[in-house]
Amino acid sequence: MRNKVSSIVLLALLGCSHEDAGPQTPPPPPPPPSAPTVPVPSADPMPSAAPSAVPVAPPAALTAPPGKLNVLLLTIDSLRADMPWAGYGRDIAPNLTAFAKKAVTYTRAYSISSYTAMSVAGLLAGRYPGEIERSGYFFSSYPNSVLFFPELLKKDGVRTMSAQAHFYFEKAGFNQGFDVYEIVKGITANNKTDENITSPQHLELAQKMLSDKVSTQGRFFAWFHFMDPHDEYMPHAGIGPYGKSARDKYDAEVTFTDQHVGKLLAFVEQQPWGKDTAIIVSSDHGEAFGEHKMRRHGFEIYEMLVRVPLLIKAPGAEPKVIDLARSAIDLAPTILELSGAPPEPSFIGKSLVPEVYGKAPEARDVILDLPRTSDNDKRRALIHGTHKIIAHGDDEAFEVFDLAADPGETKVIRKDDPALVEDMKQRFKEMVKGLKDICPKNTQKLKGKKPRRRC
Repeated sequence: MRNKVSSIVLLALLGCSHEDAGPQTPPPPPPPPSAPTVPVPSADPMPSAAPSAVPVAPPAALTAPPGKLNVLLLTIDSLRADMPWAGYGRDIAPNLTAFAKKAVTYTRAYSISSYTAMSVAGLLAGRYPGEIERSGYFFSSYPNSVLFFPELLKKDGVRTMSAQAHFYFEKAGFNQGFDVYEIVKGITANNKTDENITSPQHLELAQKMLSDKVSTQGRFFAWFHFMDPHDEYMPHAGIGPYGKSARDKYDAEVTFTDQHVGKLLAFVEQQPWGKDTAIIVSSDHGEAFGEHKMRRHGFEIYEMLVRVPLLIKAPGAEPKVIDLARSAIDLAPTILELSGAPPEPSFIGKSLVPEVYGKAPEARDVILDLPRTSDNDKRRALIHGTHKIIAHGDDEAFEVFDLAADPGETKVIRKDDPALVEDMKQRFKEMVKGLKDICPKNTQKLKGKKPRRRC
Protein backbone atom coordinates (compact mmCIF):
# COMPACT_ATOMS: atom_id res chain seq x y z
CA MET A 1 0.00 0.00 0.00
CA ARG A 2 1.16 3.52 -0.69
CA ASN A 3 2.14 5.60 2.32
CA LYS A 4 -0.44 8.16 3.42
CA VAL A 5 0.72 11.76 3.45
CA SER A 6 0.31 13.87 6.55
CA SER A 7 -2.84 15.87 7.14
CA ILE A 8 -1.45 19.20 6.09
CA VAL A 9 -0.24 17.74 2.82
CA LEU A 10 -3.77 16.62 2.04
CA LEU A 11 -4.75 20.27 1.71
CA ALA A 12 -3.54 20.35 -1.85
CA LEU A 13 -1.56 18.65 -4.59
CA LEU A 14 1.83 20.14 -5.26
CA GLY A 15 2.34 20.95 -1.57
CA CYS A 16 4.56 19.68 1.18
CA SER A 17 4.05 18.89 4.83
CA HIS A 18 5.64 19.90 8.10
CA GLU A 19 6.30 16.89 10.32
CA ASP A 20 5.98 16.93 14.08
CA ALA A 21 8.19 13.90 14.54
CA GLY A 22 11.86 14.10 13.68
CA PRO A 23 12.32 13.26 9.97
CA GLN A 24 14.71 10.77 8.56
CA THR A 25 16.92 13.43 7.11
CA PRO A 26 18.80 12.33 4.00
CA PRO A 27 22.34 13.48 3.32
CA PRO A 28 22.25 17.22 2.62
CA PRO A 29 22.58 18.31 -1.00
CA PRO A 30 26.17 18.98 -2.03
CA PRO A 31 27.21 22.64 -2.15
CA PRO A 32 27.19 24.23 -5.59
CA PRO A 33 30.24 23.12 -7.53
CA SER A 34 32.86 25.57 -8.64
CA ALA A 35 32.36 27.06 -12.05
CA PRO A 36 35.05 25.90 -14.44
CA THR A 37 34.22 26.17 -18.08
CA VAL A 38 33.30 22.83 -19.57
CA PRO A 39 36.07 21.97 -22.02
CA VAL A 40 35.00 22.33 -25.62
CA PRO A 41 36.94 20.56 -28.39
CA SER A 42 38.60 23.12 -30.63
CA ALA A 43 39.60 22.73 -34.23
CA ASP A 44 43.17 21.41 -34.37
CA PRO A 45 45.71 23.04 -36.73
CA MET A 46 47.19 21.02 -39.55
CA PRO A 47 49.47 18.21 -38.29
CA SER A 48 53.00 19.23 -37.43
CA ALA A 49 54.26 16.63 -39.94
CA ALA A 50 53.38 19.10 -42.68
CA PRO A 51 55.49 22.16 -41.76
CA SER A 52 54.62 24.03 -44.95
CA ALA A 53 50.90 23.97 -44.16
CA VAL A 54 49.24 27.12 -42.81
CA PRO A 55 47.49 26.50 -39.45
CA VAL A 56 43.74 26.73 -39.65
CA ALA A 57 42.21 28.93 -36.93
CA PRO A 58 39.19 27.55 -35.08
CA PRO A 59 35.90 29.13 -36.05
CA ALA A 60 34.99 32.18 -34.02
CA ALA A 61 32.42 31.54 -31.30
CA LEU A 62 29.05 33.14 -31.83
CA THR A 63 28.14 36.13 -29.69
CA ALA A 64 24.42 35.98 -30.53
CA PRO A 65 21.94 33.42 -31.84
CA PRO A 66 22.48 32.51 -35.51
CA GLY A 67 19.13 33.92 -36.56
CA LYS A 68 15.66 33.29 -35.19
CA LEU A 69 15.44 29.92 -33.46
CA ASN A 70 12.87 27.36 -32.48
CA VAL A 71 12.68 26.90 -28.71
CA LEU A 72 11.84 23.71 -26.82
CA LEU A 73 11.12 24.17 -23.10
CA LEU A 74 11.21 20.99 -21.01
CA THR A 75 10.23 21.40 -17.37
CA ILE A 76 10.27 18.46 -14.98
CA ASP A 77 8.09 18.63 -11.91
CA SER A 78 9.78 18.52 -8.49
CA LEU A 79 13.29 18.15 -9.93
CA ARG A 80 15.80 19.11 -7.26
CA ALA A 81 19.03 20.94 -7.98
CA ASP A 82 21.23 18.17 -6.59
CA MET A 83 21.36 16.07 -9.72
CA PRO A 84 24.33 13.99 -10.97
CA TRP A 85 25.79 16.77 -13.12
CA ALA A 86 25.82 18.94 -9.97
CA GLY A 87 27.60 16.38 -7.81
CA TYR A 88 24.87 14.01 -6.60
CA GLY A 89 26.49 10.62 -6.10
CA ARG A 90 23.81 8.40 -7.64
CA ASP A 91 23.66 8.32 -11.45
CA ILE A 92 19.90 8.75 -11.67
CA ALA A 93 19.72 10.83 -14.86
CA PRO A 94 22.30 9.72 -17.45
CA ASN A 95 20.56 11.36 -20.40
CA LEU A 96 20.26 14.76 -18.75
CA THR A 97 23.82 14.44 -17.45
CA ALA A 98 25.02 13.91 -21.02
CA PHE A 99 22.88 16.85 -22.14
CA ALA A 100 24.43 19.09 -19.45
CA LYS A 101 27.88 18.49 -20.93
CA LYS A 102 26.68 20.13 -24.16
CA ALA A 103 24.76 22.96 -22.51
CA VAL A 104 25.21 26.13 -20.52
CA THR A 105 24.70 24.88 -16.97
CA TYR A 106 23.52 27.14 -14.16
CA THR A 107 24.54 25.89 -10.72
CA ARG A 108 22.51 28.45 -8.75
CA ALA A 109 19.19 28.54 -10.59
CA TYR A 110 15.95 29.25 -8.75
CA SER A 111 12.30 28.69 -9.47
CA ILE A 112 10.03 31.68 -8.90
CA SER A 113 8.06 29.99 -6.13
CA SER A 114 7.83 26.64 -4.37
CA TYR A 115 4.87 24.97 -6.06
CA THR A 116 3.50 24.65 -9.57
CA ALA A 117 0.48 26.98 -9.56
CA MET A 118 2.67 29.96 -8.63
CA SER A 119 6.01 29.14 -10.25
CA VAL A 120 4.60 28.16 -13.66
CA ALA A 121 2.32 31.22 -13.76
CA GLY A 122 5.29 33.46 -12.99
CA LEU A 123 7.38 31.78 -15.68
CA LEU A 124 4.67 32.23 -18.33
CA ALA A 125 3.78 35.78 -17.29
CA GLY A 126 7.33 37.01 -16.82
CA ARG A 127 6.24 38.47 -13.47
CA TYR A 128 6.06 37.39 -9.86
CA PRO A 129 2.86 35.51 -8.98
CA GLY A 130 1.82 38.04 -6.33
CA GLU A 131 1.64 40.64 -9.11
CA ILE A 132 -0.61 38.58 -11.38
CA GLU A 133 -4.40 38.49 -11.51
CA ARG A 134 -5.49 35.15 -10.08
CA SER A 135 -7.94 33.38 -7.84
CA GLY A 136 -7.03 33.09 -4.18
CA TYR A 137 -7.19 29.33 -4.05
CA PHE A 138 -4.14 27.11 -3.69
CA PHE A 139 -4.93 25.81 -7.17
CA SER A 140 -4.97 29.33 -8.58
CA SER A 141 -6.50 29.96 -11.97
CA TYR A 142 -5.49 32.83 -14.23
CA PRO A 143 -7.89 34.88 -16.40
CA ASN A 144 -7.46 35.71 -20.08
CA SER A 145 -6.46 39.25 -19.12
CA VAL A 146 -3.08 37.95 -17.92
CA LEU A 147 -0.42 38.24 -20.63
CA PHE A 148 1.61 35.03 -21.07
CA PHE A 149 4.68 35.02 -23.30
CA PRO A 150 3.34 32.36 -25.74
CA GLU A 151 0.75 34.98 -26.76
CA LEU A 152 3.60 37.28 -27.83
CA LEU A 153 5.31 34.49 -29.73
CA LYS A 154 2.09 33.66 -31.56
CA LYS A 155 1.62 37.34 -32.43
CA ASP A 156 5.12 37.34 -33.95
CA GLY A 157 4.32 34.36 -36.19
CA VAL A 158 5.77 31.61 -34.02
CA ARG A 159 3.80 28.36 -33.94
CA THR A 160 3.09 27.51 -30.29
CA MET A 161 2.28 24.05 -28.93
CA SER A 162 2.16 22.26 -25.62
CA ALA A 163 1.18 18.90 -24.14
CA GLN A 164 0.64 18.48 -20.41
CA ALA A 165 0.09 15.54 -18.09
CA HIS A 166 -1.87 16.78 -15.10
CA PHE A 167 -5.52 17.75 -14.67
CA TYR A 168 -4.61 21.15 -13.15
CA PHE A 169 -3.08 22.28 -16.45
CA GLU A 170 -6.44 21.89 -18.14
CA LYS A 171 -8.23 24.72 -16.32
CA ALA A 172 -5.46 26.88 -14.84
CA GLY A 173 -5.38 29.22 -17.84
CA PHE A 174 -1.91 28.15 -18.94
CA ASN A 175 -3.21 27.37 -22.44
CA GLN A 176 -3.31 31.07 -23.36
CA GLY A 177 -1.34 31.77 -26.51
CA PHE A 178 -0.96 28.17 -27.69
CA ASP A 179 -2.03 27.10 -31.17
CA VAL A 180 -2.07 23.51 -29.97
CA TYR A 181 -2.60 22.56 -26.33
CA GLU A 182 -3.45 19.01 -25.24
CA ILE A 183 -3.70 17.04 -22.01
CA VAL A 184 -2.62 13.40 -21.80
CA LYS A 185 -5.74 11.28 -21.94
CA GLY A 186 -6.90 8.91 -19.21
CA ILE A 187 -5.31 10.65 -16.22
CA THR A 188 -7.13 10.69 -12.90
CA ALA A 189 -7.76 13.88 -10.92
CA ASN A 190 -6.67 13.84 -7.29
CA ASN A 191 -6.01 17.10 -5.45
CA LYS A 192 -4.02 15.33 -2.73
CA THR A 193 -1.32 13.65 -4.83
CA ASP A 194 -0.56 12.44 -8.36
CA GLU A 195 -1.38 8.77 -8.84
CA ASN A 196 -0.64 8.73 -12.58
CA ILE A 197 2.35 7.47 -14.55
CA THR A 198 2.43 9.70 -17.61
CA SER A 199 5.91 9.96 -19.17
CA PRO A 200 5.29 7.32 -21.88
CA GLN A 201 2.02 8.93 -23.04
CA HIS A 202 3.51 12.40 -22.67
CA LEU A 203 6.50 11.48 -24.81
CA GLU A 204 4.22 10.01 -27.47
CA LEU A 205 2.10 13.14 -27.57
CA ALA A 206 5.15 15.41 -27.72
CA GLN A 207 6.66 13.46 -30.61
CA LYS A 208 3.33 13.53 -32.42
CA MET A 209 3.15 17.32 -32.13
CA LEU A 210 6.76 17.79 -33.19
CA SER A 211 6.24 15.47 -36.18
CA ASP A 212 3.48 17.67 -37.57
CA LYS A 213 5.03 19.52 -40.52
CA VAL A 214 2.40 22.23 -40.22
CA SER A 215 3.79 23.04 -36.77
CA THR A 216 7.49 22.75 -37.61
CA GLN A 217 7.75 24.23 -41.10
CA GLY A 218 8.50 27.65 -39.60
CA ARG A 219 9.60 28.93 -36.22
CA PHE A 220 7.95 27.16 -33.30
CA PHE A 221 7.88 27.08 -29.52
CA ALA A 222 7.00 23.86 -27.67
CA TRP A 223 6.59 23.30 -23.93
CA PHE A 224 6.26 19.95 -22.18
CA HIS A 225 6.08 19.60 -18.38
CA PHE A 226 6.93 16.03 -17.30
CA MET A 227 5.14 15.05 -14.09
CA ASP A 228 6.44 11.70 -12.83
CA PRO A 229 8.95 12.86 -10.17
CA HIS A 230 5.98 14.38 -8.36
CA ASP A 231 4.64 12.27 -5.50
CA GLU A 232 3.35 9.63 -5.25
CA TYR A 233 6.72 8.08 -6.01
CA MET A 234 5.71 5.10 -8.12
CA PRO A 235 7.88 2.02 -8.84
CA HIS A 236 8.91 1.20 -12.40
CA ALA A 237 9.98 -2.16 -13.78
CA GLY A 238 13.69 -2.36 -14.52
CA ILE A 239 14.60 0.69 -12.43
CA GLY A 240 16.15 0.22 -9.01
CA PRO A 241 14.89 -0.18 -6.48
CA TYR A 242 17.47 2.17 -5.02
CA GLY A 243 16.13 1.66 -1.51
CA LYS A 244 13.08 2.12 0.69
CA SER A 245 13.32 5.79 1.66
CA ALA A 246 11.28 8.53 0.00
CA ARG A 247 14.44 9.88 -1.63
CA ASP A 248 15.28 6.42 -3.00
CA LYS A 249 11.82 6.11 -4.54
CA TYR A 250 12.00 9.67 -5.89
CA ASP A 251 15.36 8.92 -7.50
CA ALA A 252 13.80 6.00 -9.36
CA GLU A 253 11.08 8.34 -10.64
CA VAL A 254 13.78 10.73 -11.88
CA THR A 255 15.48 7.86 -13.71
CA PHE A 256 12.18 6.85 -15.31
CA THR A 257 11.51 10.42 -16.45
CA ASP A 258 15.10 10.82 -17.67
CA GLN A 259 14.63 7.82 -19.96
CA HIS A 260 11.67 9.48 -21.68
CA VAL A 261 13.19 12.95 -21.78
CA GLY A 262 16.30 11.37 -23.27
CA LYS A 263 14.20 9.81 -26.03
CA LEU A 264 12.63 13.18 -26.76
CA LEU A 265 16.03 14.88 -26.92
CA ALA A 266 17.28 12.18 -29.31
CA PHE A 267 14.17 12.62 -31.45
CA VAL A 268 14.76 16.38 -31.67
CA GLU A 269 18.39 15.88 -32.65
CA GLN A 270 17.33 13.67 -35.57
CA GLN A 271 14.93 16.22 -37.04
CA PRO A 272 15.94 18.56 -39.87
CA TRP A 273 14.95 21.52 -37.67
CA GLY A 274 16.93 20.21 -34.70
CA LYS A 275 20.03 22.21 -35.57
CA ASP A 276 17.97 25.41 -35.38
CA THR A 277 16.38 24.65 -32.02
CA ALA A 278 17.37 25.92 -28.58
CA ILE A 279 16.50 23.57 -25.71
CA ILE A 280 15.89 24.70 -22.14
CA VAL A 281 15.58 22.15 -19.32
CA SER A 282 14.47 23.20 -15.84
CA SER A 283 11.91 22.57 -13.10
CA ASP A 284 9.03 24.38 -11.42
CA HIS A 285 10.34 23.72 -7.89
CA GLY A 286 12.38 21.30 -5.82
CA GLU A 287 11.37 18.69 -3.27
CA ALA A 288 11.89 18.21 0.49
CA PHE A 289 13.04 14.98 2.13
CA GLY A 290 13.18 15.95 5.77
CA GLU A 291 15.01 19.27 5.54
CA HIS A 292 13.33 21.79 7.86
CA LYS A 293 11.05 18.94 8.94
CA MET A 294 9.28 19.08 5.60
CA ARG A 295 8.21 16.66 2.91
CA ARG A 296 7.23 17.30 -0.69
CA HIS A 297 6.97 21.01 -1.63
CA GLY A 298 5.08 24.28 -1.25
CA PHE A 299 4.30 26.40 1.85
CA GLU A 300 7.90 27.60 2.38
CA ILE A 301 10.74 28.89 0.22
CA TYR A 302 13.80 27.21 1.69
CA GLU A 303 16.55 26.15 -0.69
CA MET A 304 15.53 22.53 -1.20
CA LEU A 305 12.15 23.80 -2.46
CA VAL A 306 13.33 26.54 -4.82
CA ARG A 307 16.76 25.49 -6.09
CA VAL A 308 16.31 23.83 -9.48
CA PRO A 309 18.38 22.74 -12.47
CA LEU A 310 18.70 25.06 -15.45
CA LEU A 311 20.36 23.85 -18.66
CA ILE A 312 20.32 25.79 -21.93
CA LYS A 313 21.63 24.28 -25.16
CA ALA A 314 21.48 26.76 -28.02
CA PRO A 315 22.91 26.53 -31.55
CA GLY A 316 26.40 28.01 -31.62
CA ALA A 317 26.64 28.53 -27.85
CA GLU A 318 29.70 27.06 -26.13
CA PRO A 319 29.09 24.65 -23.21
CA LYS A 320 30.07 26.21 -19.90
CA VAL A 321 29.03 26.59 -16.26
CA ILE A 322 27.64 29.80 -14.79
CA ASP A 323 27.83 29.90 -11.00
CA LEU A 324 25.72 32.98 -10.29
CA ALA A 325 22.19 33.17 -8.94
CA ARG A 326 19.56 33.25 -11.67
CA SER A 327 15.79 32.95 -11.66
CA ALA A 328 13.10 31.42 -13.86
CA ILE A 329 11.74 34.97 -14.08
CA ASP A 330 14.44 35.38 -16.77
CA LEU A 331 13.07 32.62 -19.01
CA ALA A 332 10.25 34.57 -20.67
CA PRO A 333 12.55 37.32 -22.02
CA THR A 334 15.16 34.67 -22.88
CA ILE A 335 12.70 32.68 -24.99
CA LEU A 336 11.43 35.81 -26.73
CA GLU A 337 14.97 36.78 -27.70
CA LEU A 338 15.94 33.28 -28.86
CA SER A 339 12.81 33.23 -31.03
CA GLY A 340 13.54 36.64 -32.51
CA ALA A 341 10.33 38.11 -31.06
CA PRO A 342 10.29 41.68 -29.74
CA PRO A 343 10.98 42.13 -26.03
CA GLU A 344 8.09 42.79 -23.66
CA PRO A 345 8.61 45.86 -21.40
CA SER A 346 6.33 44.53 -18.65
CA PHE A 347 8.48 41.45 -18.09
CA ILE A 348 10.59 41.77 -14.96
CA GLY A 349 13.40 39.34 -15.81
CA LYS A 350 16.46 39.83 -17.94
CA SER A 351 17.28 37.71 -20.99
CA LEU A 352 20.03 35.15 -20.46
CA VAL A 353 20.87 35.09 -24.17
CA PRO A 354 23.92 37.43 -23.98
CA GLU A 355 25.66 35.34 -21.33
CA VAL A 356 24.67 32.08 -23.02
CA TYR A 357 26.53 33.34 -26.07
CA GLY A 358 29.64 34.47 -24.23
CA LYS A 359 29.06 37.81 -22.54
CA ALA A 360 30.55 37.87 -19.06
CA PRO A 361 27.70 37.21 -16.61
CA GLU A 362 27.10 39.74 -13.85
CA ALA A 363 25.81 39.09 -10.35
CA ARG A 364 22.25 40.17 -9.64
CA ASP A 365 19.67 39.60 -6.96
CA VAL A 366 17.00 36.91 -7.07
CA ILE A 367 13.49 37.28 -5.65
CA LEU A 368 11.31 34.38 -4.49
CA ASP A 369 7.57 34.93 -4.20
CA LEU A 370 5.00 32.71 -2.50
CA PRO A 371 1.70 34.66 -2.32
CA ARG A 372 -0.89 34.05 0.34
CA THR A 373 -3.59 31.56 -0.75
CA SER A 374 -6.44 29.62 0.79
CA ASP A 375 -3.91 27.07 2.07
CA ASN A 376 -0.66 28.89 2.82
CA ASP A 377 0.63 32.05 4.40
CA LYS A 378 2.74 34.56 2.51
CA ARG A 379 6.51 34.20 2.05
CA ARG A 380 9.02 36.28 0.14
CA ALA A 381 12.78 36.13 -0.07
CA LEU A 382 15.70 38.07 -1.49
CA ILE A 383 18.99 36.45 -2.44
CA HIS A 384 21.90 38.88 -2.59
CA GLY A 385 25.22 37.28 -3.39
CA THR A 386 25.45 34.30 -1.07
CA HIS A 387 23.10 35.73 1.54
CA LYS A 388 19.35 35.16 1.73
CA ILE A 389 16.60 36.84 3.71
CA ILE A 390 13.14 35.28 4.08
CA ALA A 391 10.16 37.40 5.15
CA HIS A 392 7.31 35.54 6.84
CA GLY A 393 3.72 36.73 6.53
CA ASP A 394 3.40 40.48 6.07
CA ASP A 395 7.08 40.98 6.93
CA GLU A 396 6.32 40.00 10.51
CA ALA A 397 9.49 37.97 10.97
CA PHE A 398 12.76 37.59 9.09
CA GLU A 399 15.38 34.89 8.70
CA VAL A 400 18.83 35.65 7.28
CA PHE A 401 21.15 32.89 6.08
CA ASP A 402 24.67 32.61 4.71
CA LEU A 403 24.19 30.13 1.87
CA ALA A 404 27.91 29.72 1.25
CA ALA A 405 28.69 28.65 4.81
CA ASP A 406 25.28 27.13 5.53
CA PRO A 407 23.65 25.82 2.31
CA GLY A 408 21.06 23.87 4.31
CA GLU A 409 19.82 27.05 6.08
CA THR A 410 20.26 25.50 9.51
CA LYS A 411 21.55 28.60 11.33
CA VAL A 412 19.66 31.89 11.33
CA ILE A 413 22.00 34.89 11.52
CA ARG A 414 20.93 37.27 14.29
CA LYS A 415 23.08 38.91 16.93
CA ASP A 416 26.28 37.34 15.63
CA ASP A 417 26.20 39.72 12.62
CA PRO A 418 23.66 42.51 13.21
CA ALA A 419 25.12 44.70 10.47
CA LEU A 420 24.50 42.00 7.86
CA VAL A 421 20.96 41.43 9.12
CA GLU A 422 20.16 45.13 8.93
CA ASP A 423 21.68 45.42 5.46
CA MET A 424 19.61 42.50 4.18
CA LYS A 425 16.44 43.94 5.75
CA GLN A 426 17.02 47.27 4.02
CA ARG A 427 17.68 45.55 0.70
CA PHE A 428 14.48 43.55 1.14
CA LYS A 429 12.42 46.67 1.92
CA GLU A 430 13.75 48.37 -1.20
CA MET A 431 12.89 45.29 -3.23
CA VAL A 432 9.33 45.20 -1.90
CA LYS A 433 8.79 48.82 -2.97
CA GLY A 434 9.21 47.72 -6.57
CA LEU A 435 6.56 44.99 -6.37
CA LYS A 436 2.93 45.73 -7.09
CA ASP A 437 0.75 43.25 -5.22
CA ILE A 438 -2.56 42.29 -6.77
CA CYS A 439 -5.17 40.88 -4.43
CA PRO A 440 -6.89 37.79 -5.84
CA LYS A 441 -10.60 37.94 -6.52
CA ASN A 442 -11.71 35.78 -3.60
CA THR A 443 -9.65 37.44 -0.86
CA GLN A 444 -12.02 36.12 1.80
CA LYS A 445 -10.57 32.69 1.11
CA LEU A 446 -7.02 33.72 1.99
CA LYS A 447 -5.39 32.07 4.95
CA GLY A 448 -5.35 34.15 8.13
CA LYS A 449 -7.88 36.07 10.19
CA LYS A 450 -6.37 39.56 10.25
CA PRO A 451 -8.78 41.80 8.32
CA ARG A 452 -6.10 44.10 6.96
CA ARG A 453 -3.55 41.60 5.82
CA ARG A 454 -1.89 42.62 2.59
CA CYS A 455 -2.36 40.18 -0.22
